[in-house]
Amino acid sequence: MAVVRRIIEATPQRVFSVLSDGWTYSDWVVGTVHIRDVDPGWPAVGTHLYHKAGPWPLSLHDKSTVLAVEQDRRLTLRAGLWPLGEATVHLELEPAGPSATKVTMFEEFAKGPLRLIQSKLNDLVLHRRNIESLRRLSDIATREHTS
Repeated sequence: MAVVRRIIEATPQRVFSVLSDGWTYSDWVVGTVHIRDVDPGWPAVGTHLYHKAGPWPLSLHDKSTVLAVEQDRRLTLRAGLWPLGEATVHLELEPAGPSATKVTMFEEFAKGPLRLIQSKLNDLVLHRRNIESLRRLSDIATREHTS
């Protein structure tokens, strides 16, 4: 399992507002190249965002589904990437001062061929990817926070 933590200089409410905008996912989730649609009510449990991942012509169209949500505290998603499989992604937000948030992101392959070949190498790749994803999330949350 890949676990990444980052302090973001924005409130949990500000960070969660970015997570609540499904249209921004291609801006901060590394590997997601396009958001095709977002269900009304995102990020309520059971809602989806429909994404395209990977480079053309190998792009995969799938969706991510909200499994659990607690306003300004946590979001759990099932991220589809079939036929390769799916992952469970947890994002947890904790106050880290008056205007900062500790974000913890952990991800694991849950189903499909990727789960069967899970290894330290996969964890390292996910770890590096998620470091960059949280860096991008931070950029968005702090940029919009100051404007």
